[in-house]
Amino acid sequence: MPNNSNNLLRFSVSSEPLASITFSYLKGNSYPQSNNAVIAIPQDWATQTVEAKSDIIYYKENLPVPLGATNRPKANSWFLISNGRFATQIDHQRFYKILAQLQADVIAVNVMPQLRANHEKVLTTSRSKLVGVRRLYSDFTQPAPIPDDWPHHLFIKTDVLNRLLVDGALPLAFSTFINNCSTNSLTVCSLNIGGTMLDLDTEVSLVSFLETRFNSLVKNLPNLNNNCQKKIAARDNVMISPSARLFGKVLFGQNVSIGQNAIIIGPTIICNDVILAQGAVIRTSIIGTGVSVPQNGHVQNRVLIGQVPKREIMRLGSSQSPHRKRPRQIKTDRLNTSRNNKPICKISGTNNFRTWPRFSYPNCLKRIADIIAAITVLILFAPVLPVIALAIKLTSRGPVFFKDARQGLHGKEFYCLKFRSMIVGADKIQDILRIASQVDGPQFKIVNDPRLSTVGRFLRDTYLDEVPQFFNVLLGQMSIVGPRPSPEAENTLCPPWRDARLSVQPGITGLWQVCRTRQPMKDFQEWIYYDIKYVKELSLKMDLWICWQTTKKLLKNFTRQF
Repeated sequence: MPNNSNNLLRFSVSSEPLASITFSYLKGNSYPQSNNAVIAIPQDWATQTVEAKSDIIYYKENLPVPLGATNRPKANSWFLISNGRFATQIDHQRFYKILAQLQADVIAVNVMPQLRANHEKVLTTSRSKLVGVRRLYSDFTQPAPIPDDWPHHLFIKTDVLNRLLVDGALPLAFSTFINNCSTNSLTVCSLNIGGTMLDLDTEVSLVSFLETRFNSLVKNLPNLNNNCQKKIAARDNVMISPSARLFGKVLFGQNVSIGQNAIIIGPTIICNDVILAQGAVIRTSIIGTGVSVPQNGHVQNRVLIGQVPKREIMRLGSSQSPHRKRPRQIKTDRLNTSRNNKPICKISGTNNFRTWPRFSYPNCLKRIADIIAAITVLILFAPVLPVIALAIKLTSRGPVFFKDARQGLHGKEFYCLKFRSMIVGADKIQDILRIASQVDGPQFKIVNDPRLSTVGRFLRDTYLDEVPQFFNVLLGQMSIVGPRPSPEAENTLCPPWRDARLSVQPGITGLWQVCRTRQPMKDFQEWIYYDIKYVKELSLKMDLWICWQTTKKLLKNFTRQF
């Protein structure tokens, strides 16, 4: 624990029952291969409850090292110092493989959320034109400069640890520690690694820590019991009015008084000697030792330390919080839902879809053209559809049609229809074959795909398998021209791309399909680029050009089969 932190970190390790949760996390997040982890805190942070805990050491001027850490040093074993101010989570198994390959005596590690999997790095020009997108499919690790202050984690090889100690302790100043490494000719390197990171010395992170860690940590705390009727983890001397209501998990300290008609919504922690007056409402918050919440006071997503003026507490999520500024909350009247009562698009806080005037081409004429074109195509193919269905049924086991859940306009889910061209269970085999995929991004494609049936290969090569999608067009779920219909899992890969492509109906054909070059490791970037370009420049002229290019491509591929 650093000794220059602000009040929140000190509060989190000295106020019960929050301290029990914090210490439980710190112990559980220690080096997995060690059973003798200890927690070091500044001497002036010690309280009566903290001093009663085991595995805690105190420091003033230097950081003491446990006596057993320097005994019998082993080759390739590490002594780990973690900065207790930061709650981090990484892929330990993957990281330790990297650690074993590094030729260094000391390794500084900082956890960076932007290096986590499922993040994108976007490169743009000075005029904000998209150049490329790099997708991180696994947590990324990269070299970094030596930090100026203590990193989130510091690994020191046990066979060199004694050379860095002065009277059995390490210096508190990280710059002094680095100078000592240089004096002793030790190799130091620094890494940034993808993972989650919360700064427990900030209110927003401390509340997030409460939300993400509370349920799992409460189960491991000693001397606590669960009252299933009220869902409370309680200690001694908690007085709750019969008219008070509790929802979710609430953790109480000692000598707590809950007034009439008070409402507490978990996860919430109420520390020792707290008084909640009549009508008080507490939601997802931490109420510090000795705090009194006045009558009808509302507290949400807050950490209250000491006596807070009533005018501050009454402002629910106020931007004038004494600890941090909260983002402006956007009020929504209702949430659009699909038929199965699920949100049709998971976009938090705002709606980034592009809109057009009611009687414009995208909103009116395009739909009329879609209906006319869909009816025409289905009439032309009416004699062929039964023949295709019979061929599929006679040559392979399974249904004639393949239905897959996709997201349409504004994220509304629908089932996209196609003639089944693959064997039953092809989706499960795809996970095994993904390593051989010849395109980047979430799409999958290999030459001579073994999952294709004999008839299915012909249908794929001639695009006849997509004819049933014209029924989706008639139902208003798709358009003739538009971005490729994708499932939610693909749309979440790039939020700006998702917001653009879900502004219009997905299409049977589209700009990406006729313009893609299939260059190695560029296909996903082109997919994003052409989808966004289509939505920005949507017009009748562009749709006619795409239809013409698609028709030429279809005729070329069809004649190639004979």
